[in-house]
Amino acid sequence: MLRRIRTRRTSAPDYVFLGLVVLLTVFGLVMLTSASSDLAEARFGNSFYYLNHQILNGLIAGVVGFFIGFFLYYRRWEKLAVPLLILNIFLLTLVFTTSFGFAAKGASRWVDIGGFSFQPAEVLKLTFFIYLAAWLSKSRERSKKFLTGFLPFMILVGIIILLIVFQPSTTTAAIIFAAALATYFTAGGRIKFLVAAVLLAALGLSILVYITPYRLERITAFLDGGANELEEGYHLNQSLIAIGSGGWFGVGYGKSTTKLRYLPEPTGDSIFAVIAEELGFVGASLLILVFLVLVLKGLRIAKAARDNFGRLLVTGFITLLGIQVFINIAAVSGLIPFTGIPLPFISFGGTALAVFLTMSGIIVNVSRYR
Repeated sequence: MLRRIRTRRTSAPDYVFLGLVVLLTVFGLVMLTSASSDLAEARFGNSFYYLNHQILNGLIAGVVGFFIGFFLYYRRWEKLAVPLLILNIFLLTLVFTTSFGFAAKGASRWVDIGGFSFQPAEVLKLTFFIYLAAWLSKSRERSKKFLTGFLPFMILVGIIILLIVFQPSTTTAAIIFAAALATYFTAGGRIKFLVAAVLLAALGLSILVYITPYRLERITAFLDGGANELEEGYHLNQSLIAIGSGGWFGVGYGKSTTKLRYLPEPTGDSIFAVIAEELGFVGASLLILVFLVLVLKGLRIAKAARDNFGRLLVTGFITLLGIQVFINIAAVSGLIPFTGIPLPFISFGGTALAVFLTMSGIIVNVSRYR
């Protein structure tokens, strides 16, 4: 009994990490208001349409998820890992059905159950890494043996990646795969396994890009450096124009001239371009700095975790978040081929906001058991 009490003894949560999450969430709502007001007024006659939707379908669920993650002892998630993952994989298959799944913007990524719509692939970022942390923490040999560790890991990851790629959502699949490899490596995975996984992924991605014209055109537009300005290169060029227009200190909050008529997806994938235009190089750099500190604090929480499950759980969450932030900002800035992926805590998308807030609550809970 005494040992159990000692095991559950808590310390103060990481207030810096907690404060950064709150700051990013509030900042995201503020910038979403600016990025969406003109567009919402033109489309729906209500300048607060996107903000209201984000609060009702993302923030409220996210706050509930955050508090559950914050107060529920993180080891409880270990027992829920298998049923949560099985349920999520089942939901991933529903997006391809006519009864529950529905498509938007050429992709089948949403499920509608009882009038409540969400993206199972976003929820998978939570459930898959709970399962992965639980599976790897049960036996150190799973990160070192090929037949009983690496092979089952690659089979499971392969199934999940295929379900996401067929939606299609290639970038989400790549982010989950990269974060999963980072978690596997943290658990003690052998370098030769990781190299083999990267080579297989590179081969699979190359084949996928080659056989799907729109993906190949994105790569070509990136390599051409501005070619196809009215087709595949249009999105990237408008993003660069918006970023360049901001200068050092920006044109002012709410005064972006590109977000209504020129910049595609100003509330989603391209919201960083709106931030850079309105707040300038200084404002955009401060946002990047906040994300960087958040990731570094998350890694420190993982390092100080009491056990392997907590360490791997936080590693998976924070690595995924960091990779997604990098890909979004790098793509909008023209450093990598353009991808359709939201900026965590900032972009419009209720499911994504709820998932990242729930992750954050779990991470803060782990920080209480250093």
